[in-house]
Amino acid sequence: MIAILDYGSGNLRSAQRACESTGRTVVITRDFEIAMQADGLIVPGVGAYASCMAGLVAIQGDEIIRKRRELERPTMGICVGMQILFSQGSERSRDSAVLTPGVGLWPGEVSRLKADILPHMGWNSVETNPAGVLFAGVENESFYFVHSYAAKESVGQLTTWGTYGEKFVAAVEDGSLSATQFHPEKSGKAGLKLLKNWADSL
Repeated sequence: MIAILDYGSGNLRSAQRACESTGRTVVITRDFEIAMQADGLIVPGVGAYASCMAGLVAIQGDEIIRKRRELERPTMGICVGMQILFSQGSERSRDSAVLTPGVGLWPGEVSRLKADILPHMGWNSVETNPAGVLFAGVENESFYFVHSYAAKESVGQLTTWGTYGEKFVAAVEDGSLSATQFHPEKSGKAGLKLLKNWADSL
């Protein structure tokens, strides 16, 4: 079973339909035990870093993610659901001088992209690593992005890069923890293949 974590942020139904294409049973939940016991957990995310973290903490989602990491249970973050896995983010903190703490599974800050036009919205190619699992069969495809902030430093075992104004982290594969800055559920056949690759690895 794949669980999609409902913490008030994310394209839940789109993510559900996309994950169902993998052949797995899919549930949307904010229940701690269901999220913990799922074969795979999807952490979606739409909106600002600070508000997403507030919603996540409100349902103990940060604890779920950390505990699943400790137990090596597969978890995938999508868009802001990827960003909150880092140590901190600068997007829309109440006090602009203070960074919002993230879940902290990867070091680094999620900061504003240095690009002439923001948000980065639309299809873009990525620089994949042939040793990875997620991009098998879609190494040369483009994926759909909607974001103005991103991580800029390599983390985990494998980093996939994107470029928009500057290089940024487009995806990470790190054992039981995976993430994409783009939206696989909005990325057509390539996105569905990526989700199938992840589901098959559970």
